[in-house]
Amino acid sequence: MGYILVTANRNYSSWSLRPWVLMKALGIEFSDRLEPFAKPDNFEEFRAFSPTGQVPVLIDGAETVWDSLGIVLYLAQRHAGIWPEDAAARSFAQCAVCEMHGGFAALRNDCTMNVGVRVKPLPMRPALLKDVARVRELFETALARFGGPWLAGPEFTALDAFYAPVAFRVRTYGLDVGAGQAWVDRVIAHPAMQQWEAEALEETWREVSHEEDLLACGAIIADYRQG
Repeated sequence: MGYILVTANRNYSSWSLRPWVLMKALGIEFSDRLEPFAKPDNFEEFRAFSPTGQVPVLIDGAETVWDSLGIVLYLAQRHAGIWPEDAAARSFAQCAVCEMHGGFAALRNDCTMNVGVRVKPLPMRPALLKDVARVRELFETALARFGGPWLAGPEFTALDAFYAPVAFRVRTYGLDVGAGQAWVDRVIAHPAMQQWEAEALEETWREVSHEEDLLACGAIIADYRQG
């Protein structure tokens, strides 16, 4: 039957993007099941397929694997290329993935993901400035240390997938990531990211709480979404 990957709205769901873009980039076949955020609280509906009431979820026969990091760890046991082969790059990638998975709260809250718009952000709080500076440092360090063009070296890995939503945020809010902009441009141009963006722009539904979160982040200066 193969893998089934359950994700939510392309425009909003940064956590869904991580395993989706990784599997697409590495050619890991899966059936794509979209369960959109239809209201502010989707917990009960999502509990039908997810033990946490959240997405993403990977269904592999009788196995249900939840959480974007849990899915990546599960895939890494079964497929090559999830992590870099080089030991130093692999260690860096795993640390940076964990850092993204558990941190950057200000970046998530003050620069909510919305693929189809461009925003003039509000003056940045110190916590957000700190997060953006750390992202810039991480990108620049990775590219300099491992030689690019991807964050852990010559191949697209889980590290790129976990920071792919940040690339969309950098573009949406015009964040300054220094020399890391080269990676941002590269990852957004990746065919998998282009497919995700195209599907995001075609979405016609809007979810009120996500749209309110966006307006709290700044002024919309361009909106490329349908509807």
